[in-house]
Amino acid sequence: MAKNSRHKSKKHHYALPLPGSSPGLVFIDENSLQPKINLHSYNVDTYKVEELKDFKKLAEHTTDKKLNYWVEIKGFGSASMFESLSTDWNINKLILEDITRTYQRPKYEEYGDYDFATSRMLYLDTENCLENEQVSFILTKNILFTFQEKYEDCLEAVRQRLKIGKGNIRIGGSSYLMYALMDMIVDAYFSVLSAWGEQLDAIEDRLFEKPDKSIMYDTQLIKRNLITLRRVAWPERDKMNDILRTDSPLIDDQTKMYIRDAYDHCIQIIDMVESLKEISASNIDMYLSIISNRMNEIMKVLTIISSIFIPLTFIAGIYGMNFSREDPVTGKIMPQNMPELYQEHGYEYTMLVMGLIAIVQVIYFWRKGWFK
Repeated sequence: MAKNSRHKSKKHHYALPLPGSSPGLVFIDENSLQPKINLHSYNVDTYKVEELKDFKKLAEHTTDKKLNYWVEIKGFGSASMFESLSTDWNINKLILEDITRTYQRPKYEEYGDYDFATSRMLYLDTENCLENEQVSFILTKNILFTFQEKYEDCLEAVRQRLKIGKGNIRIGGSSYLMYALMDMIVDAYFSVLSAWGEQLDAIEDRLFEKPDKSIMYDTQLIKRNLITLRRVAWPERDKMNDILRTDSPLIDDQTKMYIRDAYDHCIQIIDMVESLKEISASNIDMYLSIISNRMNEIMKVLTIISSIFIPLTFIAGIYGMNFSREDPVTGKIMPQNMPELYQEHGYEYTMLVMGLIAIVQVIYFWRKGWFK
């Protein structure tokens, strides 16, 4: 029988480097998407977004020092793009390796002229399955590079804020834009946790209405996803703490003030994860208790039925032996061979005795409270 779709979860298989391979090796998977490069140019008064077909021409579009730039790259299916990042933009190959090996934990590193950071973007797709993707950041003085393996993401709200131009998004510089994207990723964790919290509440209602084995599958899936989110939230908190403590000139003091708020959000998320884990474990324990109690009730009914029929079966077994009192051939009387077997009205008397025994047992069990 096919398993219900709500019990399925997506499993991500990452291509790992061969043991002993050279560090800094950029890996391009054969199934990688072709890169889509959107260049967002903005300052207080202007905002423009354009799609670049050739990454090598990026330097020609980022010469205006009065503007800040967001180079949004989705898809890794271009070796020449990463070669240009290494040769034209002097990006360390170890960073390029971390970008293409999309199993990195959230972290923050300083490299002098630029800073590097990674985040894990979690969101629920249309099938309610958890997506776990990596977003990488390279921060320079007025340019922010972001790298995503897939075209889908949960960052549309930041793009709209850039387009509208309200708040600090256009005046805070590239470091503030990096914070805004990271904060959007962290806020998405709240949406995911809220959805799982509602599912756990629904599962708890199902426990009292009609518990079935699908409850165990659904709860265990949420619990496993909570472990995934916990493995993301802890290093995300550590990354925010590293940014708060950094002396990098690329991170403004104003940005650090907002990073502190994101740090607090990470702590809240960790607390929520622990709470939901306890609820999921409680649901599983409650389900097992309900099933155990149901089994005990079934065994109780079977025990009562067996207790009533054991003496009746004993009587029927004795008279079922059918030892004749008289030898049918010689007519000889067999002493002690069930003289009552040929008693008049013996069948009625036996049934009456068996009925009385059953009635006495039922009354006894009722007084003991077995039928409550």
